[in-house]
Amino acid sequence: MRLGTSLDTDKPIDEVVASARAARDAGFTSVWSSQIFGVDALTVLAVVAREVDTIEVATGVVPIHPRHPMVLAAQALTVQAISGGRLTLGIGLSHKVMVEGVWGISFDKPGTYMREYLDALVPMLRGEPVNVQGTLVRANVFQAVGPRASSPPSLVVAALGPEMLRLAGTVTDGTVTWMTGIATLRDYVVPTIRSAAEAAGRPAPRVIASVAICLTDDVSAAAERIDKELAIYPTLPSYKAMLDREGVTSASGVSIIGSRDRIEDAIGAFADAGVTEALASPMGSKDEVSATFALLGELAAKG
Repeated sequence: MRLGTSLDTDKPIDEVVASARAARDAGFTSVWSSQIFGVDALTVLAVVAREVDTIEVATGVVPIHPRHPMVLAAQALTVQAISGGRLTLGIGLSHKVMVEGVWGISFDKPGTYMREYLDALVPMLRGEPVNVQGTLVRANVFQAVGPRASSPPSLVVAALGPEMLRLAGTVTDGTVTWMTGIATLRDYVVPTIRSAAEAAGRPAPRVIASVAICLTDDVSAAAERIDKELAIYPTLPSYKAMLDREGVTSASGVSIIGSRDRIEDAIGAFADAGVTEALASPMGSKDEVSATFALLGELAAKG
């Protein structure tokens, strides 16, 4: 199982580049950036890829509603060309509170929206023209968009519900999860997406599990800190459903908190569950984050 780590792309760009270089040198195989309120993730990753060689750069994730698939395809293919083929494009639906409350766009029929969006995006990432006239997404693109990259970027979808997992396994390279525990990954996410990929004649899918991790001697204090920092997530329906499946109520319940042995055992459990890549978000005090990063880098270097 590969190990990646998150990037704080809201820092000054020189610090972001330095963080990505440190991750590469520590042994991590990928660096990931989300797209929420801050900087444009793909733009920052283009700079990172230009400055830091070999490491995979990835979005985890870019919400699709604010970007027409032609726009996102052009952006992604541009980063793919700049990075020399090292981009993983992670996309997602976001949440009703964002799509309707912030962007003023209907969140009606999200599964249909994602399916039609992928009908347009996937061939465009391959440099093909498309003519999609869906009920929610329309795209009529008669020539290739973006630069001529040597290959399309890897494409993964933030999929948690069964419909989305089956869609991801059928037409993309896999999924990236968040707020999802080891038992839920083992018993639900991995078998659902693998079954869909197998039925579609596709390779075994990537299952990328994002997880908060803290190396600490004070488990209760670290859990309290994580629950406070990540308090929004249990209030969002899709994440609450994953917490319910795991039998927990808070973010700390699906985080990895504690000793070196605890973290090593949990990383091993992710691999045993069928996770292909763990995406670590070190959390805690400054010293805890540094110690967690160092330990995870050590584990990543071991492969």
